Amino acid sequence: MQIADIITYLESKAPPSLQESYDNAGLLTGNAGWTCTGIMCSLDATEDVIDEALAKGCNLVVAHHPIIFGGLKKINGRNYVEKAVIKAIKNDIAIYAIHTNLDNVIDGVNGMMADKLGLIKRSILAPKSGTLKKLYTFVPLKQAEQVRAALFAAGAGHIGHYSECSFGVEGTGTFKGDESTNPFAGQPGTIHYEKELKLEVVFPAYRQAAVIRGLLAAHPYEEVAYDVVELANTHSGTGSGLIGELPGPMAGNLFLARLKETFELPVIRHTALLKEPVKKVALCGGAGSFLVSRALAAGADFFVTGDMKYHEFFDANGRMVIADIGHYESEQFTIDLLATLLREKFTTFAVLKTTVKTNPVHYFVG
Repeated sequence: MQIADIITYLESKAPPSLQESYDNAGLLTGNAGWTCTGIMCSLDATEDVIDEALAKGCNLVVAHHPIIFGGLKKINGRNYVEKAVIKAIKNDIAIYAIHTNLDNVIDGVNGMMADKLGLIKRSILAPKSGTLKKLYTFVPLKQAEQVRAALFAAGAGHIGHYSECSFGVEGTGTFKGDESTNPFAGQPGTIHYEKELKLEVVFPAYRQAAVIRGLLAAHPYEEVAYDVVELANTHSGTGSGLIGELPGPMAGNLFLARLKETFELPVIRHTALLKEPVKKVALCGGAGSFLVSRALAAGADFFVTGDMKYHEFFDANGRMVIADIGHYESEQFTIDLLATLLREKFTTFAVLKTTVKTNPVHYFVG
């Protein structure tokens, strides 16, 4: 199996087009054409993780955080980034980062946090714009169902919690092929009238290539007429943060206790607890201060994230509890998420989870 096969699968789950403009997800070292000997899943691709991958015969490290984030002007081992890159290159270790693109899908990093807390009725906190498109095509009535099925199989037709969504209206299409054509219906050189279905489906923009391939493969016409338009609508499964509900209301102190136990926290920094029970919980793995206003607008009782600054805690404004559980702590289960995804797909292949705790932050609780 080649590293390219693993990358293709991961990018079907978290397309690179969904990463933020500042990000650097993707293959950072190594060659996609290499045969993969094993995969090491980690949050960070530090030198210790590279050493562990080497010791366990893995030549691919799949990490959440890109070890190369900004530009490298020199590579001489003066810091942890350069040391890890040198170690990886010297030993033919490929490093693949799956970062904000995994943050921006509903079943990604934040979905894993929600799983741990048992949240239900989930939705994206800040849906991403410009991520939906619509396809219009025209199909002979008898072949409409096979084309519709192909579009659904390619990833079209999902609206929120509904799948296989489409719209069709019957009409009459006309065409006349020249002498070089071999039309599905009618004769070359003669105008033909065909009862057709105008078929409409929406799809995530990143699925466009697959949707068009599915359309062309299933459509009976020699030349397929279709239009693709970009929608202003947001995609309910794509964007930053997540909000959901607890199965039942909890007192604020009990929810803090659940956070502490679930994420194995030595400490939680939080704003003052409210009198009302906790029902709606917003969360964002990593640094989520940019979503405080979104969480408030969505009616969250708690907002769970990391990397909050002093003045940002005031933004809760007595209407919501902000709980800073730490950057690493909020994302730690991403390692489990990556390993589970890869093991489900590559059932006979070595997919390991790092035993190295890469958190650079320590707490003195003595």
